[in-house]
Amino acid sequence: MSMLPFDEKAARHFQRVYSTPDVVQQRAEVLALLAPQPGERVLDVGSGPGFLVASLADAVGAAGAVHGLDPSGPMNAVARDLIGTRPWARIDDGDAEELPYPDGAFDAAVSTQVYEYVADIPRALSELRRVLRLGGRALVLDTDWDSVVWHAADRQRHRRIMAAWEEHLVHPHLPCTLPGHLRRAGFRVTGRHLIPLFNPRYEQNTLSAMNMELIARFVAGRQGLTEADADAWMADLRERGAEDDYLFSLNRYCFLAVAE
Repeated sequence: MSMLPFDEKAARHFQRVYSTPDVVQQRAEVLALLAPQPGERVLDVGSGPGFLVASLADAVGAAGAVHGLDPSGPMNAVARDLIGTRPWARIDDGDAEELPYPDGAFDAAVSTQVYEYVADIPRALSELRRVLRLGGRALVLDTDWDSVVWHAADRQRHRRIMAAWEEHLVHPHLPCTLPGHLRRAGFRVTGRHLIPLFNPRYEQNTLSAMNMELIARFVAGRQGLTEADADAWMADLRERGAEDDYLFSLNRYCFLAVAE
């Protein structure tokens, strides 16, 4: 399985993506659903550039503690710079399948856009359950890539691009099975929510525009696609924007659960 490289270039890219209004709004909805309280101990699995860790740290305050965990050194460097003024928050090196924390260490945990990259979902969710106290809350958000709507004039080429793009994930359709995985790992699912990301126009500071070049670079050379195919796909989408018939939407599926 081919994966995206989470190197320094990728870290800076995701830092920009996570600053777009689309993802800022998603982060606000995630925080509202998790509802971190002052003094709580919270874990962010797959913390990336650290925006959510910083928001969690502000919510729990100095009486609480927040740990972000990510396997990418460059991502962690960006995150540590971001949270540097919050000593009750820290960024740790590690991955979702083997969490470096004792049993029952946290009151709440969150993971956004992470488990779709993880090979062993049962193991990772069992680890999540282990580090939560009894009654602790978990929020897991992932994407089903069947939910993407992206207006392109050349529909056949677009379908080929999207099919090749799915190779960047281990589980491109994980949300369909997440509730069952959570139950088997020792959780009771208490909430199921949809967070749509919608770009009705082509604008540079949006999730879809920011990710075009990332997708194009990834798919070139996969499933018979060439660099010229990828460039033509991007030109097609940008032309939709110029003609004011651009549209992009993608669904994030969010599950709340309690550790039993």
